[in-house]
Amino acid sequence: MSLWIKICANTSLDDALHAADAGADALGFVFAPSPRCVNVDQATLMVQHLPAAIEKIGVFVDASFDEIAATVEAVGLTGVQLHFHPPDGISTRLRRQFGPGLRILRLLHFRGAETLDATALNDHDADGILVDSRTATAVGGTGVAFDWDAARDALFGDPGDRRLIAAGGLSPQNVAEAIARLRPWGVDVVSGVEASRGRKDPAKVRAFVANARAAMRR
Repeated sequence: MSLWIKICANTSLDDALHAADAGADALGFVFAPSPRCVNVDQATLMVQHLPAAIEKIGVFVDASFDEIAATVEAVGLTGVQLHFHPPDGISTRLRRQFGPGLRILRLLHFRGAETLDATALNDHDADGILVDSRTATAVGGTGVAFDWDAARDALFGDPGDRRLIAAGGLSPQNVAEAIARLRPWGVDVVSGVEASRGRKDPAKVRAFVANARAAMRR
């Protein structure tokens, strides 16, 4: 099984190009209040200079369908990450407007088997479920890992046909262990490959991709 790797929260063209060159499958751009936020113009500049084959995923928090759709069109995004609990029907409307070519990712904050979000897990218009941690002050990019063993038992051990993406607290140092325990469809990283808040460390990005690919071959 091949592994899908997303380097999220890119804020500069240099960072985005380094991640693409390192072998990432997808790059994320945050369109929400955050130290890692970019606007439409900044994201468009990056997307225009990226290889066509790499996925460009917009990350949205508490955004309306109209906001998301307008950003997809303006920037040229190939996917969206609904990093919140959206009103019913947004995934279906996005699928209807943009067709099967738009990758739609839903969010599941893992806090234990008893708190699994059935709405996200049963969204048939979603292409993948991003399983993340959260803190009292942040819904993503926390640098905190969820309980991998509990998540394996409750979710990753029997994913069915769901594409589960492990996120939250991953780094070049622990991504191999996370993959060995969870065997996810994909992995997503933000703070674990940063030099400072919002800026990537090219060496960490390369190490993350290399270590993740090697782990999937074991």
